[in-house]
Amino acid sequence: METPALGHNSPPLSETATESRRRRTFAIIAHPDAGKTTLTEQLLLLGGAIQIAGAVRAKGERRRTRSDWMKIEQDRGISVATSVMTFEYAGQVFNLLDTPGHEDFSEDTYRTLSAVDAAVMVIDAAKGIEAQTRKLFEVCRLRDIPIVTFINKMDREAREPLELLDEIEKTLALDVTPATWPIGSGRQFGGVYDMAHSTLRLLGEGGERDEPVSGLDDPRIDTLLGAEPAETLRESAEIASVYPEFEMASFREGHLTPIYFGSALRGFGVKHLLDGLARFAPPPSARRADARVVEPEEEKLSGFVFKIQANTDLQHRDRVAFLRICSGKLRKGARLKQVRTGKSIPVNAPLFFFAKERQVAEEAWPGDVVGIANHGVLRIGDTLTDGEELNFRGVPSFAPEILRRVRLDDPMLAKKLRKALDQLADEGVVQVFRPLDGSQPVVGVVGQLQLDVLSSRMVAEYGVNITFEPTSWSTMRWVAPKEEGPTDRAALDRFLRTAPSQMAEDHDNEPVAFFSSDWGRKRSEDEWPMLRFLSLREQHGIEK
Repeated sequence: METPALGHNSPPLSETATESRRRRTFAIIAHPDAGKTTLTEQLLLLGGAIQIAGAVRAKGERRRTRSDWMKIEQDRGISVATSVMTFEYAGQVFNLLDTPGHEDFSEDTYRTLSAVDAAVMVIDAAKGIEAQTRKLFEVCRLRDIPIVTFINKMDREAREPLELLDEIEKTLALDVTPATWPIGSGRQFGGVYDMAHSTLRLLGEGGERDEPVSGLDDPRIDTLLGAEPAETLRESAEIASVYPEFEMASFREGHLTPIYFGSALRGFGVKHLLDGLARFAPPPSARRADARVVEPEEEKLSGFVFKIQANTDLQHRDRVAFLRICSGKLRKGARLKQVRTGKSIPVNAPLFFFAKERQVAEEAWPGDVVGIANHGVLRIGDTLTDGEELNFRGVPSFAPEILRRVRLDDPMLAKKLRKALDQLADEGVVQVFRPLDGSQPVVGVVGQLQLDVLSSRMVAEYGVNITFEPTSWSTMRWVAPKEEGPTDRAALDRFLRTAPSQMAEDHDNEPVAFFSSDWGRKRSEDEWPMLRFLSLREQHGIEK
């Protein structure tokens, strides 16, 4: 719901509450090639964060968009890492998290969605709802994340707008309300009609311009568009008016999405989208931790690490932890408690990001995402506080779908390999498992592209050539005792000794078991009823 107006007798808001309410932290989700990275560029351009948007479809240097900095991204024109970008617009501070579009990086995307308060769903006007869009939407639904929808590429061959809205409703079980309505499509795409403000936003050679009208019956529409396009607009927009009106409560609960039409490549319709985010997207909300619920306006600082990124600057071999602030004010030079270890972490120069570019943040508030220089101490899922003992939930690891042994071409680089795998596991690029029999490490990934990224980064950043060998295992599970008593703990020790070649420890030294089939996994579950075989675990540890 919208923030209620303060009455005359209401106490003034604290600085923390005031700054928190200015924040809008959101992610962009889409199927690959829907235009997500291009839209990101245009949003940053509107927000004044950059002077010229990158040209995704161009060649060579021009192809290297501002938010895609990793070499494999530049080579393939895809996003495989999460970029974090901060900009101001309409008196608000926007933190934009550009998620990987490729389905092989769904775990990184899931972690990113744990750090946002809203999402922009980008849909290709010709293709409609695609497989990855549906998967990412389901993650948003699990977290009740409000969604604003941008139907992109209207200046190309496109499906009928009513057909697209019908598909969104039926496929995603999501109510829709058109915020704008397109004027034609493909070569005849002339702009959009702003449903709420009765304004034509027209696309021309010099960009876009607004033409206020009194409504769809205004004869000026015929003058501006021509008789036939005007009549077509009136007919389709009248039909679209049967969709429910925008309702803030329904949107904030994740049940309804406003729809905007445009072309990210031409920068058209993006301002409507950003204005909609400014009006509708929620500020930071309460966050659930193991000990209690944390409110953003609390004065005590708390936050969690949802991403680690190494070597964003190859000259400095840096490692940066991305911290989502949940409550309180972060000041440059603060020392925070790492709850997992009890250590005191210095935050001497917290960073605001625009892809590779960065600047030191003197202060940061709830909703902000800042980078903290990290020398192997912080991990994904870590909670940082002013001293309170609590852990934020919702940053999980999933059982990987592909398991491969790592083969090292040069045995002399074994120590370097271990360090590289540790760092990349810290980032969440892959999961690393070390078999209890001392054999070569096993890496676990969701898809083949993750293995390509791993081998590419091993060479580019660490100078280590590796290859992958298939294993006989099809799945793995984390193993934990059902109870913390000595009987179940002893059962776990016995289970791990039954077949050391099939047992391993993960990056956090938690025990795992490999299985060659679902039948073998189920048999172990039946034979060891005092143990739990888990397909996911919270990043700060297996649930007790």
